[in-house]
Amino acid sequence: MKKLFTLAAAAAIAAAAAATTAAADAPGVSDDEIIIGAAHDLSGIFAPFSVPAVTAANLYFEKINAAGGVNGRKITYITEDHGYQVPKAMQAANKLINRDRVFAMLLNLGTPHNLAMFQMMGPQGIPNVYPLSAARQMVDPPAPWKFASAASYYEGVKTSVKYMAEKQGAKKFCLMFLPTDFGKEIEAGVLDGVKEAGLEMGVELSHKPDESDFTGALGRIKESGCDTVGMALGIGQMINAIATARKLGMEDTRFLLSSAGFHTVVAKGLAAQGVTSGVFAGSGWQDLEARAGDPAVAEWIAEYKEATGENLPGTGAILGRSGAEQFVRALEAAEEPLTRESFLKAMESLSYHDDISAVDVSYSADNHVGANTIFISEIDNGSWKTIETIK
Repeated sequence: MKKLFTLAAAAAIAAAAAATTAAADAPGVSDDEIIIGAAHDLSGIFAPFSVPAVTAANLYFEKINAAGGVNGRKITYITEDHGYQVPKAMQAANKLINRDRVFAMLLNLGTPHNLAMFQMMGPQGIPNVYPLSAARQMVDPPAPWKFASAASYYEGVKTSVKYMAEKQGAKKFCLMFLPTDFGKEIEAGVLDGVKEAGLEMGVELSHKPDESDFTGALGRIKESGCDTVGMALGIGQMINAIATARKLGMEDTRFLLSSAGFHTVVAKGLAAQGVTSGVFAGSGWQDLEARAGDPAVAEWIAEYKEATGENLPGTGAILGRSGAEQFVRALEAAEEPLTRESFLKAMESLSYHDDISAVDVSYSADNHVGANTIFISEIDNGSWKTIETIK
């Protein structure tokens, strides 16, 4: 009996030691903590996405931590500001990976920024989960550590162009875009959508990230005779350009945005400028305002309001909250000892309905895009309204 007890005790000690060693071998993981990180735009043209996303993610993690964490480990989320500048994103990634030794990245913002950081993340297989970029390059070429949350900019825009032709009577498209990986992805979606729908293509105009006067560009679009304009600009730029178009008498011109323009700030900002219709977007999730009566949504809105004082979480907060939940679900599903390999396997097993984004999430070993549904929405008096769902 004593011998059996001794063997059992020895086995338990050995298993505990093995688990501790494995945890020690996983960067960012200890017996009581998991360190994750992100490079965000907290001060640049896409801050309206990053700032509330960080707030919402941290609030979710605080709730999880207050309940004891995940398997006894509390989550620490370290964020760095790159101001939508690629060199600063590289500096941020270097700090997070080599100094903070994060376990994974969550909600990294920006297409060119993610692509640059992949150069450091790839060799170590650092998981990149729910990036705030819908570029196809987030999962293409495929890699075990890459996961995207929703349909790509390209698919969303191409599908939306077809919708605009069939349901809104679009005949000729123009394009205003940033000449970056982000802008070029949307340019490709517009051009291919126009070609497949048999439409005419007008002028394509590229803009700088700090550009603020769009009078001349809109004059060229007006002369070109385009009835619909695709856009891939910064948040403030989109509001400015569309409001300027209306002031120039372009009342009948429609504007099509990608998921990067599908933002509460855009809807409210345009309403403040007197623009209440004629603006569409194709995105991989639904807006919150129209679903405020859903029990799960109402509960989260109340929690967010109590924590921040804001009456309604905006789009960035929706993505931050959904990304944090997805990450926690994968941690809960991961086998112990927790390693990057066990976490990636758990990510591939996820299948659930996201109440906040209103999408069905499903990953597998062969599919690292969580949801492919495209929601086409239109601004209606300061709010986004879903008008078409395409699966």
